[in-house]
Amino acid sequence: MASSYADVYAGWKADPQSFWSNAANAIDWFERPARAFDADAGIYGHWFADGVTNTSYNCLDRHVAAGRGEQIAFIYDSPVTGRVERISYASLLADVAALAAVYRKLGVGKGDRIIIYMPMIPQAAVAMLAAARIGAVHSVVFGGFAANELAVRIDDCQAKLIVSASCGIEPGRTVAYKPLLDAALDIATHKPDHCLVFQREMAEAAMTEGRDIDFASALAAAKEAGEKAECVPVASTDPLYVLYTSGTTGQPKGVVRDNGGHMVALKWSMENFFGVQPGEVFWAASDIGWVVGHSYIVYGPLLNGCTSILFEG
Repeated sequence: MASSYADVYAGWKADPQSFWSNAANAIDWFERPARAFDADAGIYGHWFADGVTNTSYNCLDRHVAAGRGEQIAFIYDSPVTGRVERISYASLLADVAALAAVYRKLGVGKGDRIIIYMPMIPQAAVAMLAAARIGAVHSVVFGGFAANELAVRIDDCQAKLIVSASCGIEPGRTVAYKPLLDAALDIATHKPDHCLVFQREMAEAAMTEGRDIDFASALAAAKEAGEKAECVPVASTDPLYVLYTSGTTGQPKGVVRDNGGHMVALKWSMENFFGVQPGEVFWAASDIGWVVGHSYIVYGPLLNGCTSILFEG
């Protein structure tokens, strides 16, 4: 907080290990880390290297367990379609756990990569959190990228599954995603096993038998059958996601973000950078295809128990 900046900075400078160990107390751990930073591990050091946790648990389960399930997690606001939807933490958890069970039935497990190629709709956030739930690594590809750019990312991360939507909506036009996805899969050397496709009424997509699966139908079937995946414990240093650079200066480079350090830093920043308290509404003017959208539309607000705005328009 700005009024205590000097004190906070002095506290960090005096004992950075204790400073970040205290910050880590705001996160739930299956195995609490003994120290904050190991400078000798890896090229850049490792954060909370001996800790075991799960990002999806920290974003959802712990809030519901604390009795805050009816609080709104997301407000989906789409001026281009005239739709506003409020999604509670309990409802979001139910969808995430069921979709994670769908992932498992499709053979996706810890460490496997899932590409998410979707517009700014709630199902995109569900897809991210469901991947984190089972220890899979998601890579969100901005919906504005064309087939070749998508194919490059499919090949590089060797995605086992793609989650997409039939279309995105922009002011004055509908962008068909599925033809771009089909073209990318034709170009790509690596062929994912399946595609989960969320059909939107503005432009339904043609489905390829044996490969393409209807997102809504699979999710509804899992929920009806009571199928839900529990959180998989992952090392703090295990990857949460891969996000690619734009590729304007050459081959896109996959930036890997881990679980533990990522959560501690984001949770701390929500209060200390932005002054946002649990239960308050937070909006970031970004897209989940970019790192700000990952950090401050999905993970940061949910880690902090806030209500986040998903804005499509």
